Amino acid sequence: MEQLLDPKLPDAEFVALLERIIQSLYTSTNSDERNSAQSVLTRLQENSDSWLRVDKILDSPYASASAKFYALQILGDMIQYRWKLLPRETCEQIRDYVVKKVIEMSTDEETMRREQTYLMKLNGSLVQVVKQEWPANWRSFVNDIVGASKTSTSRCENNLQILSLLSEEVFQFSAGQLTQEKIDNLKSQFNNEFSKVFELCQFVFDQTSSLSESKPELLIATLNTLEKFLAWIPLGYIFETELINTLLQCVKVPALRNHALKCLVEIGSLSVGVVYDEKFLHLYVSFILHLTEIVPQSVDIANAYEDADDQTQTFIMDLALFFSGFFRNNLRVLEAGNTEAHEALKIGLEYFVKISSVSEVEVFKTCLEFWHKFAFDLHHQQHGAKMQGAIFALRTLTVNPNGDRSNFEERMNMYEPMLSALRRVIISRVPKPEEVLIVEDDNGEIVRETIKDSDAIALYKTVKETLIYLCHLSTTDTEVIMLEKLNMQMNGSQWSWNNLNTLCWAIGSISGAMGEAEEKQFLVTVVKELLQLCEMKRGKDNKAVVASNIMYVVGQYPRFLRAHWKFLKTVVNKLFEFMHETHPGVQDMACDTFLKISQKCRRKFVKTQAGETQPFISEMLSNVLEIIKELQPHQVHSFYESCGWIVAVSPAAEQPELVKKLFELPNATFQHVIDEARLNEQNLQRREDMKSLVTILKTNARVASSLGAPYFVQLAWMFPNMMILYTAYSRMLAEVIRTGGPNMVKSFDARNIRSIKKEICRTIEAFLNAKDIQNQEEVMATIVSPMTEPMLVDYYESPPEVRDAEVLSLFSQVIVFTSGLPVQTLRLVFKSLFACTLEMIKNNFEDFPDARLKFFLLLRTINQYNFPALFTLDDDPAAAEAEFKLVINAVIWAIKHTERNVAETGLIILLELLQNVDKSSFLGYFYTTCFRMILNDILSVLTDTLHRPGFKYHAMILMHILSVVAKESVKEPMWNPSAAEEVAMAGSPQSNQLFVKNHLEHVLKMSFPNLTPRQVEKVVANMFGSLNDENAFKSHLRDFLIQTKEFSAGDNTDLYDEEKQAELAEKKKKEEERLAITPGLAPAPVLDEGMADN
Repeated sequence: MEQLLDPKLPDAEFVALLERIIQSLYTSTNSDERNSAQSVLTRLQENSDSWLRVDKILDSPYASASAKFYALQILGDMIQYRWKLLPRETCEQIRDYVVKKVIEMSTDEETMRREQTYLMKLNGSLVQVVKQEWPANWRSFVNDIVGASKTSTSRCENNLQILSLLSEEVFQFSAGQLTQEKIDNLKSQFNNEFSKVFELCQFVFDQTSSLSESKPELLIATLNTLEKFLAWIPLGYIFETELINTLLQCVKVPALRNHALKCLVEIGSLSVGVVYDEKFLHLYVSFILHLTEIVPQSVDIANAYEDADDQTQTFIMDLALFFSGFFRNNLRVLEAGNTEAHEALKIGLEYFVKISSVSEVEVFKTCLEFWHKFAFDLHHQQHGAKMQGAIFALRTLTVNPNGDRSNFEERMNMYEPMLSALRRVIISRVPKPEEVLIVEDDNGEIVRETIKDSDAIALYKTVKETLIYLCHLSTTDTEVIMLEKLNMQMNGSQWSWNNLNTLCWAIGSISGAMGEAEEKQFLVTVVKELLQLCEMKRGKDNKAVVASNIMYVVGQYPRFLRAHWKFLKTVVNKLFEFMHETHPGVQDMACDTFLKISQKCRRKFVKTQAGETQPFISEMLSNVLEIIKELQPHQVHSFYESCGWIVAVSPAAEQPELVKKLFELPNATFQHVIDEARLNEQNLQRREDMKSLVTILKTNARVASSLGAPYFVQLAWMFPNMMILYTAYSRMLAEVIRTGGPNMVKSFDARNIRSIKKEICRTIEAFLNAKDIQNQEEVMATIVSPMTEPMLVDYYESPPEVRDAEVLSLFSQVIVFTSGLPVQTLRLVFKSLFACTLEMIKNNFEDFPDARLKFFLLLRTINQYNFPALFTLDDDPAAAEAEFKLVINAVIWAIKHTERNVAETGLIILLELLQNVDKSSFLGYFYTTCFRMILNDILSVLTDTLHRPGFKYHAMILMHILSVVAKESVKEPMWNPSAAEEVAMAGSPQSNQLFVKNHLEHVLKMSFPNLTPRQVEKVVANMFGSLNDENAFKSHLRDFLIQTKEFSAGDNTDLYDEEKQAELAEKKKKEEERLAITPGLAPAPVLDEGMADN
């Protein structure tokens, strides 16, 4: 096989041997033989001269399709990576050869069909050549391809596919593949020469009547190519020619219908102002006339879709896209039209409502996108100026942009019948909300949901908003429809799990959209009937479905619950009842709903309500055992967290007693375990006791997070015994490993011991994370100081396998809690945690994943709160310098990490460290000792495709360090005065900026031999020339990366991630502004802070 790499091997022997090796790769049953074949082929492809053999492979009658595809891969690599290094004559020879091969394969119809896959690969190679050559070195390209197209129908068809591919490459996929300058040139050239391409399309369309019978493939290719052009060509080609009429005629031909409709979708979705209103009107009205002939108005589209073939289903999907796009951008034209236009509009909307009932979720999503914006637009107009600002938060329809109510009644009269039908469709299509945990599985059984469906959650959000807008437009009609559907569940005429679910999810989704009085009357009716339905239904599954819907609905109406104490108490007692129902999912949902209510209605539980003798929290805490006795541990934790939220708002004087009452049960068990341990420490190894301790500590951690500062009374009681447990279990774990070896870490007992230690750390960290701790000195004296040395010593002395990442996280929180530790304490933290953890994680990127991330988060916290101490980690200056360099090496190691979270944390630490250095007295020392290492390593990850997602931070760091140099902030020489080569780089007169420029050019020239010296010099000049413009700097960096071999192919979208995130953040901000002004849409706060009690 190795002989294949010999450049002296004759061409015929080379092709024959290549064929044998490729066959071995695909057909050999010997894995060693396959691996050898793959290795040789990979090395051949990487050989810079292998492209010289491509024509021999493609011209050989003995080469298989696989061999030809492989040859085209080699050719593609050469075109992408080395084209600019070739002599001009060679470029032209390759270009002419590829053109010749394309012509050979496309001139004959039979050959073209038989070799279609190979021809598509050839077309791709030709387009890659065009991107390199056109327009500068191949000005006649468009003339050549259009002229050749008129010589034969098969060549015309293929050339249209080439133009389509080129359009996609230039207008859709060029970002991240070409430099911005090249993209702009290609787009400009394509626009300038499009008239010739359009003439070719028109030339084909002029023969529609004959071609639709003899050569429909050519018409289809023309329509498909045109579809790619419609998004960017000058509008005159669409509206000032016969194109629209041609497409409408094609819709009538079954074989062309779907392809023509895709073109109409593109045109109908254009938003171009009023200049072409008449053309849009003509397009729509004519299309509706054709549509009523193709799909009669009486057809039940949803049912027809279920039995339809793929072609018909695609037509219905495209129909949805047409209506959605046309109505979204040009509804104004139809509303302003004559009676014929209004009638066509009503017919189109009727079709669209029917299409919205199609079961395929992608069709529904397409329809929903328009209905959401349409309902918002009508709601905006209904409320006029009050919502004027929000219109810009949603790309709405171009109707009444100023919120003018002048024709609102007229519009509502026209749309009301359709809106009522739409409400019924939307109510029946509500997807499962995130809070609902009970689902029907593939076997038709009711089970607990195991995986969150993120698509369904996103879809639910849009459906909910749409339904709320529809509710605002007519709460009466919404209420009538919902109660009518509920009545049909009660009488059984439409009873099904799905019907009840979608109805109740719809009822829950419109919370806040009605006035309080309306909401009260509506909700009382709904919940009473649901409770009655729960009593009526027989069978565990039926009851579970009804129960889940009761819990979902009541959880969505905290305003109502806060205003009606007796109803709230009834609901909570019902939830406690459901906590005893062991059907999968019911208890989980009961606990989740109680948690939500305890957060949103918690103040109602701590006051003595009318007709009561004590606050409900007191009654509840007296019955904790009864409430939780059938719950699983994770459900018990949730219940206790809920209680924590409630106790947190009780009067301060009552909190200590309530906390003690809350923890009566777990504290009794905890004390029993401690008492047993005092009798004999070996009792701590009892498995049941260890499991109990884990559960108790998890309960404490959950309460600490919800209760906050008042939890101190419980922590102070537990803490001495927690530390006894921590040290005792540390000794036991060490003994287990000493006697049984490192593998014992995975034993059941060792895992239980580690769980206890971890939960102790998590409980203390959860408390220290509370925002309202006033007694900081007392906490430091009673909790932080006593735990510091034992925990740090234990971590340092433990084997790596049993060091808990939670210790790293806990001491990060301690540093935040104290806003920076005293230097001596920080030194102890550093010496106990830093070097030994770094030793654990530095050998690879896989071991100890939790410790890795927590380690760097600790380092970031030290940099944020104790930055100066990084330079004084030891009294001995030499040792302190060594420690600091260890920190820098750790950060540099982090930025090279393949785990994105670790790499990003490392980059953030480095950037924040640089910013801190700028404001310190360490600037000169830092840049003379660390600059070159940082520069080289940032360039290393910047040009590594595995690290594309870090581009934003790579650019910011590079820009930062170069700016410091350019501003001459560093006075000390950054070069080595004893190295002649470096002294020469510093120039005359010597300067750090000149040295860094020359050093940077040298590094890039060495690293990227495929770039010319002139290209590298331009890259460096552009970097230094744009240090005051972050966007320009990043643009130059992207262009540089795209020119490198590594980034010239592949997905470079991560290079634009920052812009995408900024766009998403701006969109989110506008979205929040829009939601805030519509009752029912504004996200309810998690807690009931500041909410009126009544």
